[in-house]
Amino acid sequence: MTSPARNRLGRLWRDWLSPLTFALLLTQFGATAVRVDGVSMLPGLRHGETLFVPKIEGWAHTLGAGTYARGDTVVFKPPRTATQEWTRTYRGLTLPWAYRPYLVKRVIGLPGDTVQVQAGTVLVNGRPLNEPRTTAYWNGACLDTTSPLANTPPMTVPAGTYFVMGDNRSPGGSLDSRVFGPVGTADIAGRAVASVWPLTVPSIATPPCGPEQRGGPQQWNPRLLPSGG
Repeated sequence: MTSPARNRLGRLWRDWLSPLTFALLLTQFGATAVRVDGVSMLPGLRHGETLFVPKIEGWAHTLGAGTYARGDTVVFKPPRTATQEWTRTYRGLTLPWAYRPYLVKRVIGLPGDTVQVQAGTVLVNGRPLNEPRTTAYWNGACLDTTSPLANTPPMTVPAGTYFVMGDNRSPGGSLDSRVFGPVGTADIAGRAVASVWPLTVPSIATPPCGPEQRGGPQQWNPRLLPSGG
């Protein structure tokens, strides 16, 4: 290879490839920022919030170092068997492959726990889950107590998986482990540790109770184009 060719390759690496490689490694293995799209985590999270997710923690948990705790908010891909969650659309574009969009939910059941929902009340190992903010918010509006998702049979969470649910407890407000089952540790990208934008989150006086307002399951849109599943 001639010297001019080596110089061109060097400039290409320095000016373009090196920054792109660093950004890819950082977002895939370090940390990333994700934007909330939807209302399935109300009142805990609002549409449009941007959250900080240290993905290195997720990788550590996948390798067996540490675990997630009940109450953690996690970003994850639904199980591969959840065929209803696969899509070929990304921000209005049609992709040549199908993939599983990232979702955000709250950890409800840990490995070995038994989770059940009765008339809208979440039971973990036979005891009502203590979630005063969520319960008060939806009790004052449109708590779902009659649908199949508000009345589920007991499910024991297998080893290496977590039972996750959205904070939105209105009818059809969240599609979660009640629909697609527990989520494997390897499918969890990480834990959302802080809301970084906007600095002041606007309050919502009236919870969204109509089907035209609820929308579908809340998705998280990473800053990178999704992989092929």
